[in-house]
Amino acid sequence: MNARPRRPTPRLHILDPGPASTVQDLGRPGWFHAGVGESGAVDRAAVRLANRLVGNAESAAAIECVLGGLTVEFDLPAVVAVTGAPAPVTVGGRAEPVASVLFVEAGRQVRLGVAATGLRCYLAVRGGIAVEPVLGSRSRDTLAGLGPEPLRRGDILPVGAPARGWPVVDIAPVVPLTGAPVRARVRLGPRAEWFTSPEDLFAGAWRVSPEADRIGIRLDRAGGAPPLRRIDDAELPTEGMALGAIQVPPAGRPVVLLADRPITGGYPVVGTVIDADVDLLGQARPGQLVEFRSWRP
Repeated sequence: MNARPRRPTPRLHILDPGPASTVQDLGRPGWFHAGVGESGAVDRAAVRLANRLVGNAESAAAIECVLGGLTVEFDLPAVVAVTGAPAPVTVGGRAEPVASVLFVEAGRQVRLGVAATGLRCYLAVRGGIAVEPVLGSRSRDTLAGLGPEPLRRGDILPVGAPARGWPVVDIAPVVPLTGAPVRARVRLGPRAEWFTSPEDLFAGAWRVSPEADRIGIRLDRAGGAPPLRRIDDAELPTEGMALGAIQVPPAGRPVVLLADRPITGGYPVVGTVIDADVDLLGQARPGQLVEFRSWRP
């Protein structure tokens, strides 16, 4: 008995990548021994939701774009969803809601405007972005230079075969992102003893500096709260860096490490943002306030 012929899948055409767009999935864990970090989507909850909406596995690859500005079209009908920072979405010029299932006809453009709040938007397509994986992941690691190149105008991305499952909801309720201070829970350590008063991390607020990318966000003091003071300016022997680790260089400006972080470092880590709150920091914009809260399991 002959197998049923496989239906053709759409191809995604990049008409405008916006300020910065990359292909991201949930990363490539298990390669630390080879000096390779995990990478993957900065806002993991957003990319998981986008994939669930279109019937993909949560680990499927999608497009992560900064602020919005992305414009794509397909050469065959496609099913997409947009999540993360609430950029205005249009399909063929018609406004559509974020975090919803969108049916796109061939040749119709999907456009993302500029998000008023939040930082990163995610566009998932049913079947997933099927670029060639590197070490088991389709994610672009901007620090290591692994994975597919950042997206450019004119790029054409293959789409994989859809799963048997079909979207089960039309629109998902999401907590809206705002410009209010981001509140993140932190467990002090492992190098809290390197600071004269590590609890000063929880005093007042910090402001996200313009030095923010997929590797991490650098913070400045806001409102005259006390800075973090190290006991001395020496460096530690190199040690592993966890997702959400708060490194403090000698100048006292903390850096919260995100998806494309180095896997080792020598600056002392005063504390680590708990995993459940890391995605919130991945959506924090330059100028936005961050307030840390002490957390104990």
